[in-house]
Amino acid sequence: MNVHPVTLEVVRNSLVAYSEDMATALCKSAYNMMIYEVRDYCCGLIDLEGRMISQNKGGLPIFLADLGAAVIDGIERYGLDGFAPGDAIIMNHAEICGQHLNNICIYTPCFHDGELVAFAANRAHWVDIGGTRVGFGSYATNEIFQEGLQLRSIKIYEAGKRNEAVWQILTDNLRFPESSLGDLRAQIASCHLGERRLGEAFGRYGVDTVNACIAEIWDQSEAEARDVVAGIPDGVYRAESVLDNDGRTLDKPLDVKVTVTVAGDEMTVDYSDMNPQVPTPLNSGFSGGLAAARVAFKCLTMPDAPVNEGCFRSLKLISPEGTMLNAKPPAAIGLWSIMLPTVIDTILKALAAAMPDNVPAAHKGDMGGVSFYGYREGDGRRFLLMNIFGGGWGGRPTGDGESAAVSICQGDVRNVPIEVQETNFPFIVEEFGLRADSGGSGRYRGGFGTVITYRCLQKTSANINLERIVEPPWGILGGGDGDSNVAIIHRVDGSEERAMKETNIQLNAGDRVTFLTAGGGGYGDAGDRDRAEIETDLREGLISPDAARRQYGYVSPREAAE
Repeated sequence: MNVHPVTLEVVRNSLVAYSEDMATALCKSAYNMMIYEVRDYCCGLIDLEGRMISQNKGGLPIFLADLGAAVIDGIERYGLDGFAPGDAIIMNHAEICGQHLNNICIYTPCFHDGELVAFAANRAHWVDIGGTRVGFGSYATNEIFQEGLQLRSIKIYEAGKRNEAVWQILTDNLRFPESSLGDLRAQIASCHLGERRLGEAFGRYGVDTVNACIAEIWDQSEAEARDVVAGIPDGVYRAESVLDNDGRTLDKPLDVKVTVTVAGDEMTVDYSDMNPQVPTPLNSGFSGGLAAARVAFKCLTMPDAPVNEGCFRSLKLISPEGTMLNAKPPAAIGLWSIMLPTVIDTILKALAAAMPDNVPAAHKGDMGGVSFYGYREGDGRRFLLMNIFGGGWGGRPTGDGESAAVSICQGDVRNVPIEVQETNFPFIVEEFGLRADSGGSGRYRGGFGTVITYRCLQKTSANINLERIVEPPWGILGGGDGDSNVAIIHRVDGSEERAMKETNIQLNAGDRVTFLTAGGGGYGDAGDRDRAEIETDLREGLISPDAARRQYGYVSPREAAE
């Protein structure tokens, strides 16, 4: 079916706008800060085969076009004839979704003139899903059953009627039921909005025309990606790096090895040599490795284009079961996302020689952060503060790396504003700023990490999950490494402790915790850096005179005169 070009463009932009509308509704009606402040979610429209029609522009890249797996599971369970208007399905099962159980997927069927035409879906981070873990960052689990409730394609609403039994199970097993069930209602409302918006398109143009537009959009996205891949020299490209450790055996790094094969207009990412799965939650299901490959692929081929199924038709993935990126059940996967930034950086590293004008140096390389939790000393209410940290991105072919930015996996997410943290939780943030000298040297230096210090106002517990403490973000093409992540606990008695991957740290009133996040690696030879750029960094306090001399051989006019 031929579609008029004007109609195609209107439908193209409308489909993206519908997913954006869903995201706005979710963000504005959610109960927990991981959604309405951090924006740890994604929203999209899915066809009857589980393929991505459109996805909101913001949110997490690690949710890239993977809502379909949840929908496909529901289709296999109920059949296309098993859905009715008013249904809402909840899903987080590790074997299907491959992510930590806090990432809850909700999807609803979209009907037009009594016919099922698509699904509206979203995924959002709940603050709790039961289990032994409080917040994120716990390395204490050994298998998935310790990490919370698993919900596999359950109709939480059926034909508009709430499933009271499942609702009660959730109420009785969540530490923060008001928050999580409020988020659930927000997610369902977001999906219903997507249903209505998509229904408007079908009503205006007809089912056949809209579906023809979707098929053409996919074909165009596929062609754009294939054109870029075809410009990469054919070959087999390999790279490796390491993760610091698995969170328990702290002196044993974990291998991250990737092979990228380019043949014509297709690219294959192969994880066959990846580290075997580990007995800690530093694993993911198949979707983790798929997400990493997709993020790297899209960054290289069409970074600014809207997300749809066609973007990834020319990408193939080999991910054998039993590795960290495709762990066999019942592996713990609570920290599934921690390793993915390093995996993505390693894929990019493999292609650095083939695409020198496109690949940056390594960035901060983790999705690390902190969870503070406990009971308020005044009223005994439970609290949980979760926050993520920005760091430096790698220098790139066209300029210095960005500073204080979240990881490549986190996209448009934000940290929680300091004022919100201090208003709602028993902490004072004593310092928050850029970490001078943390970016790797190079023609284009790496971006700078941050420094943030929390002072506890009462007794509390904490989980800390940082990567790249041992292994720094690497430079490329002669660039220097960035500084590693550091976490320091300053006890009120004057003693200090270094933290790496820690679970249930006990803190007292007056204790402080300082996080120094990693800087990005440098790009190119430091000797080629423009003197004026060095002087600007010095003037702004971003690098010290000692670092300027040591890294760049810079001598000030005064020193030269002496």
